[in-house]
Amino acid sequence: MQRISRLKRELELLSAEPPPGVSCWQMEERVDELQAQIIGGASTPYEGGIFTLEIKIPERYPFEPPKMSFLTPIYHPNIDNAGRICLDALKLPPKGAWRPSLNISTVLTSIQLLMAEPNPDDPLMADISSEFKYNKPLYLEKAKKWTAEHAIQKNMGCVETEEKALENKNKTAHKREALTEQENLDRPKKVCM
Repeated sequence: MQRISRLKRELELLSAEPPPGVSCWQMEERVDELQAQIIGGASTPYEGGIFTLEIKIPERYPFEPPKMSFLTPIYHPNIDNAGRICLDALKLPPKGAWRPSLNISTVLTSIQLLMAEPNPDDPLMADISSEFKYNKPLYLEKAKKWTAEHAIQKNMGCVETEEKALENKNKTAHKREALTEQENLDRPKKVCM
């Protein structure tokens, strides 16, 4: 009962005052299953991306940390291909830093910070960690590519075919040429005396 009342308070607070770039909601009528989204921070390789996470609340919450994992693929030294996250706040002591005073909002904010500032000294993905340490431009390039492929929302409204896009581009180019020609005709001629 304590778990349910605490979760309700946390979700109310998260919907009333969410941390910047973070949202969280309950999955259907299941109190123990939540989903969250984190928007990739500015000036990071995740900028513009929307990353979805799955949150499972254990029976002993808040005495046990929530289990969180990324559903959206992300190229990061502390997040593996299964979406698992290496973060102290998600583990019990002595190895971790989870305390009952922490909540879902603070953990999501910590994950958002981890995205902006990876910890290559405590990696889940050793190859990405060494890339981050020794070849940062390559790491940034790959992380941006993954973000573009997996986390940036595609245009869901009017889908434009390639032919239609080319046709519109040609129309715009012709209009531009016509306007330029018209401007040239309308210019007053300079006469030197």
